[in-house]
Amino acid sequence: MRQYSADLTPSWKKPQPVPEVAAEPGLVVEEPGSGFCGAVIRCEAGTVTLEDRFGKHRVFPLEPRGFLLEGRTVTLVRPASGGPARPARTASGSVAVPGARARVARAGRIYVEGRHDAELVEKVWGDDLRVEGVVVEYLEGVDDLPSVVEEFAPGPDARLGVLVDHLVPGTKEWRIAQSVTSEHALVVGHPYIDVWEAVKPSALGIEAWPRVPHGQDWKTGVCRALGWPSDNTGAAWQAILARVGSYKDLEPELLGRVEELIDFVTG
Repeated sequence: MRQYSADLTPSWKKPQPVPEVAAEPGLVVEEPGSGFCGAVIRCEAGTVTLEDRFGKHRVFPLEPRGFLLEGRTVTLVRPASGGPARPARTASGSVAVPGARARVARAGRIYVEGRHDAELVEKVWGDDLRVEGVVVEYLEGVDDLPSVVEEFAPGPDARLGVLVDHLVPGTKEWRIAQSVTSEHALVVGHPYIDVWEAVKPSALGIEAWPRVPHGQDWKTGVCRALGWPSDNTGAAWQAILARVGSYKDLEPELLGRVEELIDFVTG
């Protein structure tokens, strides 16, 4: 007698096998039932958590053939344990691009007033800026801005973005910024007396930044009020910078201005 398989389904009706893909942090997939597209931020027993570009989280079951990867159906599986997980995000909150090389530098530039400001921008946004090919230059002071803009000669293919401290309407600095702003040059400022204040107090284990009396050097006054050595504000800043791990340690007023400049220069 002939032996027949218990499964009488024609081969052309059987689901075709699909690849299994480890749900590593940073992997971008789509859940076809909802249309939700996002990067993997967490994979636990039986579920995977995705985050879209707006920061919204959704949890989905790890079901066979449950996701699309670059338009192809795949089965997500829990990553094998044993090695450290690759960071899913850069310090700025962007999805990390493993192995990405720095892009050839654009003609556009971002100038940042103050060395401490430039160091903070590099620490939080450095990976993104290298991928985008944006170079950050140091601006010593707002008084130098007109000559910098004139020499740079911003245009459609070479936009110029500038970040300055404590930009308050009606001040001399504000008038200088307004005089150089154009279609291809954007000057923005955060509201803080010094970029130190853009670091959240909680990141440093303090309740709030001290108020320094008018006429007193702000950084020196802060160090004295907090009981830090006041004779070396540079060392104090390095201690502050070391406590900044990501954008979560910075105030929104600074985050928004830097993101605005990056969008402007790369747009």
